[in-house]
Amino acid sequence: MSIALHGMGVSRGIAIGKVHIVEHNQLEITEYPIDEAQLEVEVRRFETAIALTRQQLRAIRDHIPAATAGDIAAFMDTHLLMLEDSALTQEPKRLICELKCNAEWALKLQRDALVNVFDEMDDPYLRTRKDDVDHVVHRIQRILLKQTPLRHEVPDSRLNGYIVLADDLAPADTVLMQHHGIVAFATEYGGPTSHTAILARSLGIASIVGLHQARRYIRDDDVVILDGTEGVVIVDPDDRTQSHYRKRQKQEKRSYALLIKLKEAPAVTHDGVTIELQANVELPKDFAAVHKVGATGVGLYRTEFLYMNREAPPDEDEHLRAYVDVLKALNGLPVTIRTLDLGADKQVDGGGRQAGPVPSNPALGLRAIRLCLKEPSLFRPQLRAIIRASSMGSVRMMIPMLSNIQEMSQVMEMIESIRDELHETHIEFDPHMPIGAMIEVPAAAICADVFANELDFLSIGTNDLIQYTMAIDRVSDEVNYLYDPLHPAVLRLIHMTLEAGQKAKIPVAMCGEMAGDTRYTRLLLGLGLREFSVHPAVLLEIKQIIMASRVNELTYLAKKALKSRSGIDTAELMQHINQRTH
Repeated sequence: MSIALHGMGVSRGIAIGKVHIVEHNQLEITEYPIDEAQLEVEVRRFETAIALTRQQLRAIRDHIPAATAGDIAAFMDTHLLMLEDSALTQEPKRLICELKCNAEWALKLQRDALVNVFDEMDDPYLRTRKDDVDHVVHRIQRILLKQTPLRHEVPDSRLNGYIVLADDLAPADTVLMQHHGIVAFATEYGGPTSHTAILARSLGIASIVGLHQARRYIRDDDVVILDGTEGVVIVDPDDRTQSHYRKRQKQEKRSYALLIKLKEAPAVTHDGVTIELQANVELPKDFAAVHKVGATGVGLYRTEFLYMNREAPPDEDEHLRAYVDVLKALNGLPVTIRTLDLGADKQVDGGGRQAGPVPSNPALGLRAIRLCLKEPSLFRPQLRAIIRASSMGSVRMMIPMLSNIQEMSQVMEMIESIRDELHETHIEFDPHMPIGAMIEVPAAAICADVFANELDFLSIGTNDLIQYTMAIDRVSDEVNYLYDPLHPAVLRLIHMTLEAGQKAKIPVAMCGEMAGDTRYTRLLLGLGLREFSVHPAVLLEIKQIIMASRVNELTYLAKKALKSRSGIDTAELMQHINQRTH
């Protein structure tokens, strides 16, 4: 008998095949005392495990094909960097000697301390990076406990054509499985910013996350259908169901072949409205994908990776080198660099700031521009580097989480001060570099007209805007059902922001997940959005919808959506909107 399990589809596509369940096993970590005379031996045992872990990860990293998506190599590099970090390599040794305990227990204690720091972070993307700690620690622990290799770690072809089901997947797992020819992923945990989601989108592999308790119903070698578009897994499908999905597979392959042909085509609606299609860049190695899909630039370049896995923040020269590398990789395309968007809980300066109480709700605390204005020694080197980089290519600067005009004025004063310094020392920069703001706080959307009159552009960050409007944590399983892009309040805030840009005659983009969801493309066109910044994997599909749309028809329907009483009412209207093609 067939059953259907539902999760969150994070990478489109359909896969049919047998299941391989990755059991990472909950390692039994127990504490036992170490005699004083044996402490040095125990420390050496820990150092050997670190060395072997480094050796394993380097071997996997070295076997990544040159054509593989840059995300995977970047994640592997992150894990290798963590093995150079004293937090993982030195602190457990101190605990071994201080507590006179075994290496496994010391590592567990340090892992728990590190994960607690990540759990208090405000940014959902950064919060899920605690997975990096868990993946690296798990690999070290397996070596310490002399565990045998997992099935997918043994190089053979037994998993070719399989669909992988796991609680979560490490980047190293993904690399190994790619060599085995797996065709899809499903995980019981995770969200749209989890490792699995990011890697699957980059690889173009159908993927579902949040498939809760799936292993209660699925066994190794069960045949399943995984639909990454709808977020559903069908267990033990009958012949009729398999036939239906195989036809859909063929249709998707034909559709993809047509999408590739759209790379050079201009993003123009059927009634002649030109739309700007740019890409979001998660990691510095994503630029090949930007060119592959014909994006007209990078609408959101995140810079937080520069601050991660280190004790001291990057200086001005390191920032500048990173931005120059970006400009070289883009080969003339414009880039919008978002300034630091971290929270006060993340120590990036080696503890140089005054320690304060852990915030009870970090998402509403000292983060992003609030932190930067409080810590100018953290902010100014980045501002100087971005301003200097503006002389070497097409650069825009974007400030996150502005909520009032006073914050904006403080930022502009700092920028003017830096420009004066650079001018006096004869360092080149573009005095006309555009400066804009992310509209991701309801207060900013309501006052978007004020910001629009003072800035060169705006960009709507729907991820946080929806979260703050609905007063929910979007990565929490308990309340993420309330995360509704179609809620009337959300649509009205988006519309207010777009109208403010039109009146001030400045561009307004959207760089949140809503912009990259094909279900909302026509609605956003009708609301007045003319600049999308999306993940490269969905850009061509968005372009295809744009080219088949008529804005003059969609505007009327979008106005009806603004008058809806609930997201359910809007969802019904969406069916009509998404049928409007030429």
